[in-house]
Amino acid sequence: MPITKRRRAMLLAAGVMLPLPVLTGCSSEDDGPPPRAAWDIASAARSGTAGTGTLRWALDATPTTLNAFSKTADTGTQRIAGAVLPSLFTLDARGRPQRNDDYLTAADVTSTDPKQVVVFKLNPKAVWSDGRPIGAEDFEAQWKALRGTDEKYGTARNAGYDRIAKVEPGEGKHEVKVTFAKPYTDWRSLFTPLYPKSVMGNPAVFTAAANKGLEVGAGPFTVRQVTDSEVTLVRNPRWWGDRARLSRVVFQAVPAEKRAEALAAGRLDLAEVDGATARRIQATASSKRAAGAKRGSPAPGKAGAPEPSTDGREAGAQGAATGDTDKNPSGTQARTRALSRYTLRKALDPAYTQLALNGTKGPLADERVRRAVARAIDRKALAKLVLKPMGLPYEPLGNHLLMAGQPGYKDHSGALGDPDTNAAQSLLADAGWRVGGDSGRQKGVDGKTDDRGGRHSAPTPDSASGTASSTESGTASSTASSTASSTESTSTPGARPAAGDARRSERLRETAVVRKKGRPLVLRFVLPDDQTGARLSTVGERIARMLEKIGVRTEITKVSGESYFRDHIATGDYDLALYSWPASAYPATDSRPIYAKPQPAADGSLVVEQNYTRVGTDQIDQLFDQALSELDGGAARSLVSRADARIWAAAGSIPLYQRPQLVAMRKGLVNAGAFGFATPRYQDIGFRK
Repeated sequence: MPITKRRRAMLLAAGVMLPLPVLTGCSSEDDGPPPRAAWDIASAARSGTAGTGTLRWALDATPTTLNAFSKTADTGTQRIAGAVLPSLFTLDARGRPQRNDDYLTAADVTSTDPKQVVVFKLNPKAVWSDGRPIGAEDFEAQWKALRGTDEKYGTARNAGYDRIAKVEPGEGKHEVKVTFAKPYTDWRSLFTPLYPKSVMGNPAVFTAAANKGLEVGAGPFTVRQVTDSEVTLVRNPRWWGDRARLSRVVFQAVPAEKRAEALAAGRLDLAEVDGATARRIQATASSKRAAGAKRGSPAPGKAGAPEPSTDGREAGAQGAATGDTDKNPSGTQARTRALSRYTLRKALDPAYTQLALNGTKGPLADERVRRAVARAIDRKALAKLVLKPMGLPYEPLGNHLLMAGQPGYKDHSGALGDPDTNAAQSLLADAGWRVGGDSGRQKGVDGKTDDRGGRHSAPTPDSASGTASSTESGTASSTASSTASSTESTSTPGARPAAGDARRSERLRETAVVRKKGRPLVLRFVLPDDQTGARLSTVGERIARMLEKIGVRTEITKVSGESYFRDHIATGDYDLALYSWPASAYPATDSRPIYAKPQPAADGSLVVEQNYTRVGTDQIDQLFDQALSELDGGAARSLVSRADARIWAAAGSIPLYQRPQLVAMRKGLVNAGAFGFATPRYQDIGFRK
């Protein structure tokens, strides 16, 4: 799958038991249960579901395309594709690829010398919704469309497909033979989702708008209708697998800021929600348990439902456990009662929030300064701030390329060292930034200490998404999830400090503790000012306070969410920034453009691909290249691990924590919830009898 909110729409791909000893998949060290909070699903037997009903599932917006490989594809595109198109490979809760028996009976590397050859053996029952068998012609059309040689297709990427030499029918009736020109470790990521040749063989159809629909599919559902606000799926009458337990799925466009209202009105059955809404759902469960206890009866509880948080105040929560600040108590109570029809499912999202450090200019061009900033950050404190109030484990993430629990995960943060104020100040001194002036705590005009923050609501770790298309590189577009933070220094959406903060900004410059040639060290912290961005203001404030302790000042500039990536992150107009990257089951492929060393273009600009920190090394690139061509799974993971250690040492980005995945789910709905890494099995989702 392509990179869209990017990688945010989880890449669906796969692994198989390979016949050659050197090509075996996951080693024994990768076996075992998923880590705690990897997913939270209301599991139930298919026989226990009603076998009918309509599921209303919230999306941020109606997709503009139903082609998951288009540059304009988003999370909604990916979600719909998973229900209506072949996913040859899926992911389990640990992000491990699994062959999908509905489409494949086998998928093996049959040769490596002189070239890598993969043979896909298709399920003989697998047919498109028009009755035509899925075959080699569909694989060939997809390869030709995505290999990057025809600009009319405007694909999001060609990774992997550009390594294929040819696609042809195999020796058997239902076999597809793929021969590679260059070895490719992530071959399992290809051809998922698989589109019919009628789509991939015609650029006009490939780039068609979503409202044109998708005439032919091959999943448990098909697309019935696309409007400005909804995409309706119905059962596929030609589906050969387990019959879908829902008669239809309606994906509704409901922006994040309107989810709580839609849930309270009963217009949704399944929706990702922010922290405030999650706390209100928790509060309803807590109230019922308390009422049950007063009556002397056991609390009803719901399997998997979270316990109410007692830590909201740690993150500056307002409105008690619910996070409400509504001045109309009756209105708040009514909404809270309405939410009692839902339960909260929570897991660690397969995505992480990072602090990005722009290494191309200013003080952060010096690796010693970047490392000093990194040593000043207490990542565990930030993880606790965001995750503990939701009852999730709060270990900081120690890897850029893998999430905890994925095969090969190792914590490489030791390449930088633990948080250490003295060590950070020593690094600054080595770079010429030395302590001077006051003690490092900003004095306000009234002579009182300014803590760079006030009382704010608890951080809500959902994110806004915006497509980041680098104007420097012109070579790639991707979408990262922005997570915002704010301090008292809030600027208007024009990338300039707010007028009311001018005097304060000047005071910051005059009183910064570390200076070089008389100039204070002030870093411009650029953040989006949209609603979802503002919800993580506490994280930014905490980072600013941590940097103050080593004599580094931050000047926070807020810009419009629409322009955040396009005009600031993609162009390098920032010193510090917060945004998120989704995780991948295929880091050698998907993470390389994020950490590739920027290269000069003929016009003097930098080709940065998706490396918005502009920090990279030749060694990191070489390790990724070697991993891409390594067909031994263990050796490939070792190369990826070495690449991550070097990424840490370069100190261009600092992983902070995996984001929470908070999902409101109507009681009675089963086999759905917070999926984490796991691929939804759409045909099993249903309502209890």
